[in-house]
Amino acid sequence: MLFMSHDTQNASLQMRHYKVLFQAGALEGSEKAVWAGQDVGRSCILVSIGGKNIMLDCGMHMGYNDDRRFPDFSYVTQNGRLTEFLDCVIISHFHLDHCGALPYMSEMVGYDGPIYMTHPTKAICPILLEDFRKITVDKKGETNFFTSQMIKDCMKKVVPLNLHQTVQVDEELEIKAYYAGHVLGAAMFQIKVGSESVVYTGDYNMTPDRHLGAAWIDKCRPDILISESTYATTIRDSKRCRERDFLKKVHETVERGGKVLIPVFALGRAQELCILLETFWERMNLKAPIYFSTGLTEKANHYYKLFITWTNQKIRKTFVQRNMFEFKHIKAFDRSYADNPGPMVVFATPGMLHAGQSLQIFKKWAGNEKNMLIMPGYCVQGTVGHKILNGQKKLEMEGRATVITGTANNVIPHLASTLLDVKLQVEYMSFSAHADAKGIMQLIRMAEPRNMLLVHGEAKKMEFLKDKIEQEVFVRCISCYMPANGETTTVVTNPSVPVDISLNLLKREMALGGPLPDAKRPRTMHGTLIMKDNSLRLVSPEQALKELGLSEHQLRFTCRVQLHDPHSDTDTLGRIYTHLKSVLKSYSIQHVPDGTVIVESIVIKVTSSAEEPNLKVILLSWSYQDEELGSFLSTLLKKGLPS
Repeated sequence: MLFMSHDTQNASLQMRHYKVLFQAGALEGSEKAVWAGQDVGRSCILVSIGGKNIMLDCGMHMGYNDDRRFPDFSYVTQNGRLTEFLDCVIISHFHLDHCGALPYMSEMVGYDGPIYMTHPTKAICPILLEDFRKITVDKKGETNFFTSQMIKDCMKKVVPLNLHQTVQVDEELEIKAYYAGHVLGAAMFQIKVGSESVVYTGDYNMTPDRHLGAAWIDKCRPDILISESTYATTIRDSKRCRERDFLKKVHETVERGGKVLIPVFALGRAQELCILLETFWERMNLKAPIYFSTGLTEKANHYYKLFITWTNQKIRKTFVQRNMFEFKHIKAFDRSYADNPGPMVVFATPGMLHAGQSLQIFKKWAGNEKNMLIMPGYCVQGTVGHKILNGQKKLEMEGRATVITGTANNVIPHLASTLLDVKLQVEYMSFSAHADAKGIMQLIRMAEPRNMLLVHGEAKKMEFLKDKIEQEVFVRCISCYMPANGETTTVVTNPSVPVDISLNLLKREMALGGPLPDAKRPRTMHGTLIMKDNSLRLVSPEQALKELGLSEHQLRFTCRVQLHDPHSDTDTLGRIYTHLKSVLKSYSIQHVPDGTVIVESIVIKVTSSAEEPNLKVILLSWSYQDEELGSFLSTLLKKGLPS
């Protein structure tokens, strides 16, 4: 949770504290230090800044089938509904580890405030939520899950926004979206309250691909940059080499009569790899069929047409002449095709083999060593995909909820389990649309944050990246934090306060001489600070008095110095005049007939009493402009007069 409190250090500087509370999740989404601190999945971060509370993402962990799949909202408040505590919720993109718990949070826990996301995310999010609900509730028979109606009610609270559009949530809080690459509609968000700001990246990709552009952000210099760190220690090899290796593996498998399963998410890497295979099949004149999960091709085509402005420049330019997403060699998949003899390539969802069609096909093909499984992206711990990538050769698989025991009043569903031998070849080829270590460093140079906070990654890898960031020579020194799930991080910042300076005051300062103003070097200026209509201006004292209709008051300091001198008061004053003339040779000193000596604004008088005529009392009075000179003269006279 990122909390910000106010603390006064002195009259001119306010210190503020950012606190971030995390809870973790899976690699295709994670954060909070309420969730997804040192973890991937179930992303959910609570940021408190300037008294405003913002929830960043609200994801689901794909590796759990119980209450642990959702963030623990008791970190936010112990008193039920979240509406009174949260000012807004922001969703970075449509992957379930970033939005999967949204209906649970808004409809079952209780939140009625605004939920911000981009237009593509708003369009695609409810479809993926409903697909996953069907798998979880209708097929597996699980309870304590949101309903179709809850998804609809939740989406009614969504406020869609455009890239680079500044949205005023209330009088003090504003948000702005930036292009993040990664998947269609993914965005990074800048959150501002006054002069303080936080940037949350969500998932992003700094490398353009075949259908999306690279992430981009202003040099906005936020107080904190909250970045994913999925591939914190990875620097990817050439994209061309990866693509060549991928095509070679697929080609070799189908040539020997094997089947290739490529688990993907519905939108994103799926389209990237489909474009790649379509081009290769056309060039090589291959005949082995390529299939894509039923319905998803049509949906993807629809959304890429609808949101063509979110794709890269090449797609936009050629879209009218040729739709890159209408494939000649890739057909819709029917589940009966999985049993067909001969080679084939199948793209099936979801991407981590935790449920759905991809898992069903895997179960059928896992026992044949001629077949191949290619994992093109990250898999969260606990999923079948993660177990396979770690080399597990025997998997305990749950069946359908068909066995029922108990009495009529106590019905208990059971999932029958079987042991599955994994004999097919397994390849991990990262086509993940996450930034690697090089990309993360690139974004830091682009945004120039004052502090970094790493989330959505694995602890050891995050530690490595943290050290690299703190050792790297950036524009400014950066402190880096990596909170664990449920942990609060506090970051102290020095917010800058913008002040307008009057032209007359600048001209007067220039007339006094000295170097010309330099934007990179601080310079002291004397003037009067006026606050009006929530803005600050520095003007000359004369202008301030005139604007505010005030009379000038003179502030003077007075000091008494006693010394023994046998001469008369007039002679003593003359001796003081002579002494000061010899010491202060560069000052104008006057001996006035009314019995005073004047040095600049300083007035000096001498008095004595009738009872003790040799004890002289010297009175010094000066204005605040001559405070330094007045203090010097009082010290000088305390030492006595020369004989």
